[in-house]
Amino acid sequence: MAQLPERAPYSYRDDPAIADFDDSGPVAVMDGDCALCSFGARMIARFDRAARFRICPGQTELGTALLAHFDLKPEDPESWLLIIDGRAYSSLDAMIRAGAEVGGIGHVLRPLRILPRPVQDWIYRRIARNRYALFGRTDMCALPDQRLKARLLLK
Repeated sequence: MAQLPERAPYSYRDDPAIADFDDSGPVAVMDGDCALCSFGARMIARFDRAARFRICPGQTELGTALLAHFDLKPEDPESWLLIIDGRAYSSLDAMIRAGAEVGGIGHVLRPLRILPRPVQDWIYRRIARNRYALFGRTDMCALPDQRLKARLLLK
């Protein structure tokens, strides 16, 4: 997994390819066709009691532009992006941080922080590259429940 490029916080706001969007809370950009990502999005919507998270499918114009800004590609199975306070995170690190932000059951991912970053990235790569075979495909945006629908960034 490639390291994300160093960018100033909120650098995407100055990128003309990225339309304005609600970044007042964490933003997760994930594969809208992946059943595992869809499950993750629904869990965020369910357990984020403060309703701070926004979820953006990587296949949308906004998702594609955000991924490109951080040198990620929507067709790459390893492209999962989390933006918190204008800073970007990816790989298993992003998922652990998302769990911590959600709180409650999201904290089950915290013990994974003790693993060295290369091990975290290896685990993430194995799951990401095999996610369709392991978990199947689904459309995150097809008939989402109201909690998820309220958080989707579909620009």
